[in-house]
Amino acid sequence: MRSLPGGANGTEGLRAQHLSQILTMVHRGGPLSRAELTRRSGFNRSTVGALVSALTGKNLVRETEPAVGGRVGRPSPIVQANPGVAVIAVNPDIDALTVGVVGLGGHVHARVRRETPGVPSLEDAVRLTGEIVAGLHPALAGLDRVLGAGIAVPGLVNADTGRVLVAPHLGWHDVDLTGPFGSALGLPAVAANDASLGSLAESIFGAALGVGDALYLNGSASGIGGGIVSGGAQLVGSRGYGGELGHTLVSPGGRACHCGRAGCLDAEVRLERLLGAAGLDGGGIEALERVLAGDPPEAVRAEADRQLDLLAVALTDFVNIFDPDLIVLGGFLGALVEWRGGRLADAVNTGSLAGRVTVRRAALGPELLLVGAAELAFRPLLAFPA
Repeated sequence: MRSLPGGANGTEGLRAQHLSQILTMVHRGGPLSRAELTRRSGFNRSTVGALVSALTGKNLVRETEPAVGGRVGRPSPIVQANPGVAVIAVNPDIDALTVGVVGLGGHVHARVRRETPGVPSLEDAVRLTGEIVAGLHPALAGLDRVLGAGIAVPGLVNADTGRVLVAPHLGWHDVDLTGPFGSALGLPAVAANDASLGSLAESIFGAALGVGDALYLNGSASGIGGGIVSGGAQLVGSRGYGGELGHTLVSPGGRACHCGRAGCLDAEVRLERLLGAAGLDGGGIEALERVLAGDPPEAVRAEADRQLDLLAVALTDFVNIFDPDLIVLGGFLGALVEWRGGRLADAVNTGSLAGRVTVRRAALGPELLLVGAAELAFRPLLAFPA
């Protein structure tokens, strides 16, 4: 016999949706009063109270009394996501592996970056992740629970299956990620492209918060990836591989790219060339920022200007194609924006046809990809907290 609308099954399904809505609001919007949750959700006060009580009972949110002010009447309690409900976030790259512990609300409890002597194999990355997580025991012991693991990978990743089609700089081809990482950590694991996750994190917690049309580029040791938000939704393509903006041609006949062409943005704008101009062999984005924060040598200035000019070529094309309100640059591209962002923005706005666009550095800094990977791992809980 088919259940009638509003029967037990329908009621429970609706309640699960409402719990998801409230939990997602406080996870992404920060601490909110019950009154604000009532306003945003459109539910009545008693419904919000019941939903908050249910989430509190599951230890997913916490309530506190607001600071005493001059308002008349009983103040509305403040509801916030419980950061003690957390996930493990992993970001393998060609020069280092970064592991973090991220709680609800985007709270990063711990972050460890460990440089590798060479490009890590998948087995190396899994083993090293296990070692780092074991060393994070003090941070993990203070949590209420760890739900799973999210992996941000510089390559083409099918987020539905957790398989890497190709991570060219890492040398990983057609391999399962979620199985090995999940087995090593004893947790359910999910994986996706690092730049897409960075775009997600910045749109929820960072520089693109509240912006419906934004373009994101991340520059790491592996290269350049991107993400596009259009009308408030991520553009991922028919197979989930959209956003490979690093393979835009910026210098015809230029340097060879691993994709088989020459002169791609990914081949021309490189972190190691900036570090090499400074006489450094490694050190990552933090080392580049230290160089640019002082009085960079002429070789560094010349290489940085060359890369900014080529980056402007690509961004101008992206503005003409996607018409974003905002461009967010993360990783070492963010360091270049911090150093000479005015030059870049002027070049893009002079060359584009669609009008002025704002160019901004990513707000989440070195925690960006960890927060994005964590958001991927939190999705099942946020969708069905019941």
